[in-house]
Amino acid sequence: MTAAPLPRRFRNPVLPGCHPDPSVCRVGDDFYLVTSSFEWFPGLPLFHSRDLVHWRPVGHAMDRPSQLPLDGVRASGGLYAPTLRHHDGRFYLVCTLVDGTSWSGHFVLTATDPAGPWSEPHPLDGAGIDPSLFFDDDGRAWFTATRETGRYKGHTEIYLREFDPSALTLTGGEHVIWDGAVKGAIWSEGSHLYKIDGRYHLLTAEGGTAHDHAVMIARADHVTGPYEGDPRNPVLTHRHLGLGHPIVGTGHADLVRTPAGEWWMVLLAMRPHHDDRCVLGRETFLTPVRWEDGWPVAGPVEPSHPFPSLPEHRWPAEPACDHFDAPELGPSWNVLRTPRERWWSLTERPGHLRLRARPVSLAANPSLVGRRQSHPAFAAYTALDLAGEQVSAGLALVQNDAFHVLLLATGRELRLVVRERGVASVLAEVPAECHRVRLGVEAHGRWYQARYSLEPGRWEPLGAPVDGDLLSSQVAGGFTGVYVGVYATGDGGHADFDWFEYSPLS
Repeated sequence: MTAAPLPRRFRNPVLPGCHPDPSVCRVGDDFYLVTSSFEWFPGLPLFHSRDLVHWRPVGHAMDRPSQLPLDGVRASGGLYAPTLRHHDGRFYLVCTLVDGTSWSGHFVLTATDPAGPWSEPHPLDGAGIDPSLFFDDDGRAWFTATRETGRYKGHTEIYLREFDPSALTLTGGEHVIWDGAVKGAIWSEGSHLYKIDGRYHLLTAEGGTAHDHAVMIARADHVTGPYEGDPRNPVLTHRHLGLGHPIVGTGHADLVRTPAGEWWMVLLAMRPHHDDRCVLGRETFLTPVRWEDGWPVAGPVEPSHPFPSLPEHRWPAEPACDHFDAPELGPSWNVLRTPRERWWSLTERPGHLRLRARPVSLAANPSLVGRRQSHPAFAAYTALDLAGEQVSAGLALVQNDAFHVLLLATGRELRLVVRERGVASVLAEVPAECHRVRLGVEAHGRWYQARYSLEPGRWEPLGAPVDGDLLSSQVAGGFTGVYVGVYATGDGGHADFDWFEYSPLS
């Protein structure tokens, strides 16, 4: 007798690395998703899937300096909690720019293709963060957002206004529709509206975006309320599972229905490498949803779930090594804040990424090109040539300007530099009068080992392993995960990077 085949399963997270605040929408058989990007440029990465599990990057909604003034934005400022929706052949994306120096606040972008081009941002009235859009079946559209009330620390309310899709403006008066499901609730935020079986459902986050994060639901017969909370709230949380659970901080969710009628939830959560420390930041997870008594039931979020009832659709795997032979940087690469000058080139020395060395700190727009650390264990390597006496260049592991690790070649020596709480320390130094060098870092959980090679095939450790706790948001603060990439600093000259390889380790 032949045993029945085991059901297909997928692994969480579906978007590993720093991909918080996911928002998803479906157009026919296609799913599109966007996440927050904070002070990194280009902003608002967009992804495409056919099965909700395998996602490919299709670009960024804000990829032009004219769209996104991140100049002077603090670490973990910038772009917060976008929402992506589709209506009548048009994509709408609302978001908030926090602590911008030229302008801040809510805005909306539009496009006919999620891969772009996207419009310039249209400002929207109103205070707060976490905007969302809802298109009703009567032709009207609505905007929600979160703002602080001042009643007590962390108390917020969610308000509603009508949205004019043709003029891209808010109209009419405000309706305060929610201020939390739990007595003494803090940070009721991340709202999304849906109309399901004739009722309006308001999905929110609550408890702060750390260990106590949770997903709440309320519903009403009219879009303006009054809204009643689910008596079983929260509909999803892991805060009762303890700090030792492998997945913590579940919250800030969005719902999507498949063509076959299945419901799924995308949400953020974290994978601690020990205790509560998370160097990867908040990642995008997927969990099934069922409905009972007119309310959604979800979770707990598992490392593995049965696959959605959709045809599996894998995209071609991205190469582990970038040889810098394309005309532009790929969508996995980012820079800190808005680049007002072109300090990198893929054409001045074909097959290399050239970074011009500038005396610019990591609190501004340095000569740094990075990608998200996406695995608890990984190895990253690069090979570079130096040109100029004042150039220092190499690998960077960045949480923010006050907490980072640099593995630098100067032409005279190699240095391992750690910056913690704004104070830099040289942990290791090796004389190396060589303008061609290979550098690497290997991570296993909290420990990062720097390596170097001056001869092909021979790698040496540079110093002892660095305790990566300093790169976690629990130590360094903020909302992002670690970025790993290539970096150059100095007053003149440049560094040419021949290749960059990033590989997960088991």
